[in-house]
Amino acid sequence: MEGGIAVTQQFNVIDIANLAVALAIIVAGVLSVFYIFVGGISFILSGGQEDKIKQSVNTIRYAIIGLVVTIFSVTIIKILGLIFDFDLLSFISWERITSLMSHVIDKVVKGGPNTGTGPVGGGTLR
Repeated sequence: MEGGIAVTQQFNVIDIANLAVALAIIVAGVLSVFYIFVGGISFILSGGQEDKIKQSVNTIRYAIIGLVVTIFSVTIIKILGLIFDFDLLSFISWERITSLMSHVIDKVVKGGPNTGTGPVGGGTLR
């Protein structure tokens, strides 16, 4: 487990929390959009049965509520970032997230320095 120790020595808890929040926002948004499509397809395939239509409409409704909550959470995070002088939204970049995840996985698996591209912006996450 030496690789895990090396990762914790290079990254601090705030950086890992920033990445976790960014990933959670992305996953919540993608899942909301996915369930809107699932509810729409279910609605189309309901065949006029009222219980299936009601279930499809509820799926769409809750997915839209989830999407709105996700959008509001991004807004709230941005406002809190401006108040407390940190920027969680800078981590919501596909390139940055994938490079950071590959860097962390390389550190954990190999236990040594990353041979690929490191996190964007140098050796730190900020």
